[in-house]
Formats: sequence, structure tokens, C-alpha cells
Amino acid sequence: MSEKLLNEQIIGQIQEVFANLKDPVQVLFFGNEKDCEYCDDTRQLVEEVTAISDKLHLDIYDIERDAEMAKKYRVDKTPGIVIAGRKDEQIHDYGIRYAGIPSGHEFSSLIHDLVTVSNGDSGLSQETRNYLKTLDKPVLLQVFVTPT
Repeated sequence: MSEKLLNEQIIGQIQEVFANLKDPVQVLFFGNEKDCEYCDDTRQLVEEVTAISDKLHLDIYDIERDAEMAKKYRVDKTPGIVIAGRKDEQIHDYGIRYAGIPSGHEFSSLIHDLVTVSNGDSGLSQETRNYLKTLDKPVLLQVFVTPT
């Protein structure tokens, strides 16, 4: 493994945030050995982050060799990250995906998503929750960012 991506100060800050994790979280990383510029760095990043708390569990997959898992979790880009709940050894998929390396502002989003899934509460207002219950068709929400 190359030099650590997270320094001791950042690890300490994340440990403080992770101190209140409630339930286990399953992180699934999907990489590709070819044509994936950021796979190694992304894998290293999620390995370092998940090592900070025993509530976080990481599985590593290759999108080609593990095509069935990629299909099951609707991952079609690498590097790809799935953040799911884990209760009683069952994985509960909430549809949270990252495509690409979560660096910069996306890193704080990654940490926030891990906490949100662990604590089992999206933080949405009751009004928003009630509105979402009225939706009768699936909704695909995607957020795109560029490293500029």
C-alpha cells in the first residue's frame, strides 16, 4: 500500500464523528483492474475510513469478475461504492452510491452518509417524509460533481 491518504489529525476528527455510530454499515467497493484511473486510490481511501470503526465493514469486488454482485447493486461505473445498512448479517440497500473517488467536498458527504446509515435516520422533516410516501413511481436522484 502506498503512503496513507488520511493523516492522524483527519483520522482523529473522523473517530470523533464515528464515536456515535449505532448500527453496523456495509461498504461495498467495486473496482476494475483495467481502465480505472482512480480505483487504487478509492479502494485505499475506503479501506482507511472503514478501519477507523469496528461498526464499518468493507467488501471488495471487481466489477467484471463479480458481475453478478455489480448487477445486484446496480453498479456500472468504477470506482463504485455502495453504502448499505447491516443488521443481523443482512445487507439493507438504501440506494446510496458513489461513482468516482469521494475526495474534496465529497469526502465529507461520504462520512455523513456512513453516519446517516448507521443511525438509521435520514434527518428529513416529517413533512418531507409524508410527501415522499405519496410518490407512486420510482425516483432516481443523481448528484454530479466535477473536481474543479
